[in-house]
Amino acid sequence: MLQLNPRTASRMLNLRRPEKRQRAEHDTSTSLNVPVYEAELWTSRQRQASPIHEISYRACFKPQLPAYFIERLTREGDVVYDPFSGRGTTAVEAALRGRNVIVNDINPLSIILTYPRLELPNVTEVDMRLKSLKFAARPRGEIDLSMFFHPDTEYELLGLREYLYRRASGGTEDSVDRWIRMVATNRLTGHSPGFFSVYTLPPNQAVSPEDQIRINARLKQEPEYRNIRALILKKTLQLQGRLGAADRWRLRKAAAEALLLSKDARATDDIPDNSVQLTVTSPPFLDVVQYARDNWLRCWFNGFDAEKVSERITMSKTVEDWEAEMAAVFAELHRITRPGGWVAFEVGEVRRGTVKLDEVVAPLGIGAGFECAAILINAQSFTKTANIWGVKNNSLGTNSNRIVLLQKK
Repeated sequence: MLQLNPRTASRMLNLRRPEKRQRAEHDTSTSLNVPVYEAELWTSRQRQASPIHEISYRACFKPQLPAYFIERLTREGDVVYDPFSGRGTTAVEAALRGRNVIVNDINPLSIILTYPRLELPNVTEVDMRLKSLKFAARPRGEIDLSMFFHPDTEYELLGLREYLYRRASGGTEDSVDRWIRMVATNRLTGHSPGFFSVYTLPPNQAVSPEDQIRINARLKQEPEYRNIRALILKKTLQLQGRLGAADRWRLRKAAAEALLLSKDARATDDIPDNSVQLTVTSPPFLDVVQYARDNWLRCWFNGFDAEKVSERITMSKTVEDWEAEMAAVFAELHRITRPGGWVAFEVGEVRRGTVKLDEVVAPLGIGAGFECAAILINAQSFTKTANIWGVKNNSLGTNSNRIVLLQKK
């Protein structure tokens, strides 16, 4: 079992010594005696992430983040968990390294995007299944999608949606169907010819039909035909192109033993006490991301009610509400983490850097029974930094990761 304390954190995590700074009235790290490390902990050059990650999801972190902690704080066979798993970045990185996987996300789209990349059907199987699909003539769908899709593309999309529904409801859905569903969900709309739609916003932000009509008028564009079978196969080749035999074996082994949940992160009784070596996660950040607005088309394709899904997701409007929600999450994390185990809780920067959730998370973790080993700030090389708690950012977007590292003694 790996042991780490603040005194040895810099050695095991390759961190430089904390920068000296003035004691400030609101300097949580000083008042809690928590060391803060600011450095470029990982870069895209440090490890080229596997292309299996390359599906779009709003507010996801880069694979290098969970990889950094998985490599240093776990061993092969350990359980790695993510209670807010999103597109499944932590799960896939853990599986590629021979770790066991538990993931949870109250959004049902998460399992749809995660599990197929663990099961990993062969490209040949996907190609044969796509070629076998026959779409019968049928009336238009229940919603108007003509502003996004060429009529022939829409016909194919509706046919694929109907096929996947029949397979799932009839109990005959297999790993190839789940893979096709995952890729199609990712290819619905986007800003290049690699997507089913006419030019629109990036795929993690589906605009409303009304907004798309305005985009089409402004750009003087009409939807062109996209062959969804060809695009699904192309994306399949891209996702699996650099996977070796060992990668495929590890992913499938993890799939066979994985626990995938779609529950409230505060109540995951399926997970045994003292079973998780490492949690790497990034929770919903206040009300920054509008899940119903961004995912309405993905939900429609998969038969979910986007508004009902959004209602289940923690979207606190104030720091106080968010703090109350996360306190219960930390209590649950303490229950399932084994002695000596870890939680790496990434909170990024929100509201243009004016809200620093790491100042909230550290006391919450301590209150739940963890020890706070360190605050890690991954400052990217192009990010200007001013002080420990105030990493300067571009006017929009997030250019640094802020991780609270906790250990259960």
